[in-house]
Order: sequence, then C-alpha cells, then structure tokens
Amino acid sequence: MDSSARRFYLLIFLLFLISGFCGLVYQIVWIRLAFTAFGVITPLLSVVISVFMAGLAIGSWTSGCLIKNLTRRTGWSPVIFYAMAEFLIGIGAVAVPLLFSAGQTLLLPAGDFDSLTYLVLSAVILGISILPWCVFMGTTIPLGMAFIRQFDCSGKTGFSYLYLANVIGAICGTFATAGFLIELIGFSATLLLAAGCNFLIGTICLIVSLRHTASDAADISQEYPDNILPAAAGQNLVVPILFTTGFASMAMEVVWTRAFTPVLKTTVYAYAAILFVYLLATSIGSWWYRRQNREGRTISITALIILLSCFCLLPIVAGDPRLFSAQKELIVLVSIFPFCLMLGYLTPKLLDEFSQGDPKVAGRAYAVNTVGCILGPLFAGYFLLPFLGVKFSLILLAVPFVLYAAYCDRKILTFLSLAALTASTGFCLTYEDPSFYSHAVVRRDYVATVISHGAGLHKRLLVNGVGMTTLSPVTKFMAHIPLAVHKEKPQSALIICLGMGTTFRSAASWGIETTAVELVPGVRDAFGFYFDDAAEVLKKPNVKIVVDDGRRFLRRTSENFDLITIDPPPPFESSGSGLLYSEEFYRILKTRLKNNGILQQWLPTDRPDLTLNKFNIRTVAAAVCAEFPFVKVFYFNGLGCYFFASMQHFDMPTPDEFVARLPPQAAADLVEWMPDKSPAYIYEHFLEKEIPLDAIRAKGAILSITDDKPINEYFLVRRLRAKIAF
Repeated sequence: MDSSARRFYLLIFLLFLISGFCGLVYQIVWIRLAFTAFGVITPLLSVVISVFMAGLAIGSWTSGCLIKNLTRRTGWSPVIFYAMAEFLIGIGAVAVPLLFSAGQTLLLPAGDFDSLTYLVLSAVILGISILPWCVFMGTTIPLGMAFIRQFDCSGKTGFSYLYLANVIGAICGTFATAGFLIELIGFSATLLLAAGCNFLIGTICLIVSLRHTASDAADISQEYPDNILPAAAGQNLVVPILFTTGFASMAMEVVWTRAFTPVLKTTVYAYAAILFVYLLATSIGSWWYRRQNREGRTISITALIILLSCFCLLPIVAGDPRLFSAQKELIVLVSIFPFCLMLGYLTPKLLDEFSQGDPKVAGRAYAVNTVGCILGPLFAGYFLLPFLGVKFSLILLAVPFVLYAAYCDRKILTFLSLAALTASTGFCLTYEDPSFYSHAVVRRDYVATVISHGAGLHKRLLVNGVGMTTLSPVTKFMAHIPLAVHKEKPQSALIICLGMGTTFRSAASWGIETTAVELVPGVRDAFGFYFDDAAEVLKKPNVKIVVDDGRRFLRRTSENFDLITIDPPPPFESSGSGLLYSEEFYRILKTRLKNNGILQQWLPTDRPDLTLNKFNIRTVAAAVCAEFPFVKVFYFNGLGCYFFASMQHFDMPTPDEFVARLPPQAAADLVEWMPDKSPAYIYEHFLEKEIPLDAIRAKGAILSITDDKPINEYFLVRRLRAKIAF
C-alpha cells in the first residue's frame, strides 16, 4: 500500500472514529434525558436502545441499496452523501431535547404511569424523537464502504475496517461522556460538542469530495452478487446467526444492567461501565479478527458459536451473591468480556465474508443484525425480566447458541455448553432469588424486581437488589413533624416515593387527604407485607396510591397540598434521586403547595462532618434555597438530613405546641416503635439537631443540582481531584 493509500485509509478511520464517538455521546445523553422526561425505568432503557438500533438498521439497509444508483445518477462521490448524513446527525443534537420536552407535555393527559396508554404513547414519542437521527447514523457505514470502493475496488474488508473505527470511537465517547464531559459542562454543552464534531466531519468530507469528481464515482457501479454464502460448516446460517447475535447481545445488555445493579449500584457509571466493557471487548475482538484475516487464518464460525454459548453464562456465575465477595465490581464486569470479545470477532467476520466488500450486501446483512438488536432489548425489558427474572433470562438467551453449536455437530463442545447451561440453572443464585433471603416475597414487573423480606421490625425492602429502606421511626417523622408545623390543621399530604409506606401510613393517621406516588408497581403491592393494617389504611376514602413518576404527577395534577414529603431512593448518586433534588423539580413542586405549605426533603447521609457528605448537603441546600426563600435543616440519628422549606415564613412549634397539634391517632403512630418515649421527648431531641443554614452556605460558592448538570450523579472528576489534593 503506497503512502497516498495509507493516508486515505487513515483519514477514513479517523472520521469514523469521531463519528462513533458522537454516536455514543448521543446514546448516553439521550437515555438520561429520556429518564427526565418519561421516568427512570428499565423498559425506557430498552425502548431507547431499540429505537437507536432500529434507526441504524433502516439507515444501513436503505443507504446500502441506494448508494450505487445515487452516485450513478448524480455523479457525486459517496463521500458527499456521507457529509450530508453527518450534518443531519448534528442537527439531531439540538432537536431531540426539544422533542422530548414537547412529548413530555403532550403525555400529561395520558393517564397514570402504569397505564397501557401512557406506556405505548411514551414509546411512540421516544421513537419519533430519536429515530430520524439514528437512521442517518445507520447510513454511515454503507456510505463509507462505497467511498472505499471508489478509491480501492479490490477492498473486501471495508465493513470490518469501519466497524473497528466506529467501535473505538464509541469507547472513547462512552468514557468521555460519563467520565467527565457531563460533569464539567452539562448535557446541553456535551450535545453541542458532539454536534460540532459531526459538522467537522461533514466539512472535511466536502473538502475531500473536491478531489473525487463525477468520473471517479463510476467505479463503484460495478455489480456484486447480492449474497455470497460460504460453504463451510455452520456458514450457511450467516443470516440467522447475525440476527441471533444482535438479539441476544442487546437483550443481555439490558439484563446485565438489572443483574449487576446490586453490585455496581444505581449510578450512571454502572450502565456506562457495562457499555464500556462491551465496546472495549468488541473492538479487541474486531481487531483480532482483522489481524488474523491478514495472516490468512481465522477462527471458524462453529468454534466461535460454541464459545459464545459457554461465555454468555459467565455473568450468572459471577453475579452469584455467595461468591467473589472481594473485587465483586471488577469480577462482574470481567465476566461479560469473553462473550463480547467473541461477538466482536464474529460479527465483522460474518459480514466481510458475506458481503465481500459490497456496500449493498453489507448494508442488508448489517440491517438483519440490527433488527435483532431492536427486538432484543424490548423482549428483555417487557417479557424476560418481568416474567423470568435475571438468571432464567440469561439462560434462555444462551439456548440459541447451544442449538447452533449442536447443528454444527461438535458433540464434545456442545456437551460442555449444555453442561454449563445445566450448572447455571441448578447451582447459581442471583440477588433476585428468594432463597438468598429469609421470609422473602419477590415481585417482578416491567419496572423492577421488588424483594420484601425479614420479620417484625427487621423487614427490608430491596429494588433490583439494592436496599431501599427499613422500618424506622425516621420515616414517621417525615409526616408528623412537618404536618405539625402548620398552625391550622392541615388538610392534605402528598408522599413522593412510597417505599415501605411508613410515611404514607403516618400521614394517613392524621385523617387528611393522603396521596402517595410510587414509580414501581411492585413496591405499591408490597405495602401489605410491612404493615398488617395496610388493607384498612387503603380502604379509607381519602387515601390512595398512584403509580407514576413524581415529576410527572406534579405536572399533571390540579391538586395543591399542605405537605409534600420526598424520600428519594438511595443512593444519592442515582438518576432516580438526581431528578428529585434538582432546582427544576423544586420549581415544579412549589406550584403544588398551598399557602403556608411545607416541603419535607430527606437526604440520606451518615456523617455530616465528612467532606463528601458536606458537599452533598450543600448541593441539596443550594437547590432548595434557589426556589424556596424559607428553609430549615435538621440532622438526625446518624442517618440523614431533613430539609423543611416553604414559600412563606414558618417557625418550628414548641414541644407543647407540637404535642397539642398531634391528633391522638397520629401521636400513637409516632411512638409505635418507641413506646418508652413520649412525643414531646422525641420532638425535643429532633429540634436539638438543627443545622444553621449559614453554616451550610459558608466557605465559598455552592454548586447546585440542576437538570442540565446533575452533579450528584456525575462526580468522578470531583472525587479524583479530592483524592489528589488529599
């Protein structure tokens, strides 16, 4: 290869690397913005991934079919069409957030969050919002292959070359976006940065097109066979294998996210870490294939399928809570690496051998793979996880590979695959298995797996394996104390995040209109596990539980409340929490408070004197104070902070006033788990823990949590700086 050819291939590689970078920036940011607009649930992740892949399939198929005729009729080089695609992708960076916002408003009358109408319409709006831009992303590889054909008619591995560049760019995009871009510059600026990169690619391509005139474009008009089916064992299954690998890999990505949540915790870095390992392994596999292909020796398709059938079961073993207590985070991430490595080797091998460099055939075949990628996440999110759970979902997804291996007649290796399948079924546990807990009840729905276990006051609630709360007097205070702040008897209370239902039950003891909003249907259904009188509470005409997203409920309800109390799910760094601590959320919330209404916001934290916890308290205080002029903060029992806020001035009642304002049933509820303490004693002890707001605000500017910069979720750079400074 001469120097000009090397420069050409290097330029194409760099352009597709940057394009892959932008693609993952969009995917990560759009998923998080979708959470803000439509709710933090697994099916939403499935829909975004599926629509993303649907766009890639449509774009790949159509551009592969049309590019030869387009270049022949227009006389333009394929690189011009590639430039157009990149310009259009960049426009999507601005368009998608606007479409999400419009869709969110449009869906407000669609009913409760768990209604079929809302679920269907939200998926449709998500699709309409991001599909066009994903279609343009899908056109890029066939267009790039066509341009390579124009430059080098002998090239037959164009797909794997561009695929490798795209995946390496995707790795960089994943790391940069989740690692530091969002934390430093926010969602909006990150999207604009990616759009700028798309426009840069388009501009460079237009400049390159000046060197490739209409006469050059005729080179790619040569016809190639629409399919080239190799004759070796197993290779007559190219198309079904491409579909299966796409289906299984994307479905597994959704299942892995659910399975590893208890280990990696519910932070944005959990999904980013899974995606990073997936892409890293895929890129290494693709590079390995290209290296072996140049040497004239590659692993057979049969062997690759058998390896896939074994490796896809490793996450079940690695995720067993009884095993690998040390370095569990690293072990679960490493467990998906071999499967992704083989996938990265197999996919470009199949497409290179199938297409022989023809962009039309490659576009069609890649579209088949991508159709599998579309259906896999939807199947995992809406059917596998709700009905089968993590373990049996992964086992079912492994079955097609075992069947392919059996078809290829490698009896010994197939036997090993079946043995691994059997072992995974019989011996491994997950965090969802009732046998891992005492007195456990497991409920699965489209949002999460909910585990209720324990007995007496030692009952616990876990969502996707993460401990949410316990039966604690602290959650009773969230209702009784702010309700008693009102000089006149309060009439209504709204509890956002039901949890075990302690705060909800305590508010209902006041005999007022009591509404709880809970995102997860399984959590609502578990209320009776924790309280024997749950059925009696729910029979009251003024008490109800609504399944909805907290923000969405506040925007669509016409009710106003004397008290709105919020106990976000831990950890503080999760997406679900970030949306309930931002300035924008408080801006919506204060419109639903009555005159003299009180907001009670809970922030879980063990020690307020630690640097990290000080930062968390200050950021929440900054967000609350940005919207409310009157704020008080109390730290209690080494568990967390209570923020009380109002649009009108309020004073904490004296102990005598507090006791006088408590209805008899509420007073009995307050001391239910502390029968040796009086309401006055409990309240006096609470008042002693007030933290002066000036002390929180001291020592420099305070960063606030906003929807554009949720600094509670994105903290890697900040904590690395703290470690270096220390």
